[in-house]
Amino acid sequence: MEAGGFGGLFGDPEEMRRRMEEMAEQMQGAQKVAWADNAIKLAVDMTVAAINSIELSGSSDEQAAQVRDAIRVIFPEAVTLVREAREGLA
Repeated sequence: MEAGGFGGLFGDPEEMRRRMEEMAEQMQGAQKVAWADNAIKLAVDMTVAAINSIELSGSSDEQAAQVRDAIRVIFPEAVTLVREAREGLA
């Protein structure tokens, strides 16, 4: 068999290995970005759903307190998702 392998059909085996490694690294990077995007989208969706589920009642001050209470519960979870997404990209 010739040095290029398969009659030179695929070129230098070492070059092919390097290109395959580069492609694998690019795919891993794309997977990290996709996971981060999904985690951030989930954080946003959770926050929106929590706010939308509030049945406000009372005066404007009481309603503001109800919104703050809901955000106080959901925000730490959303922040955790975004933090993990950012760490996954590092």
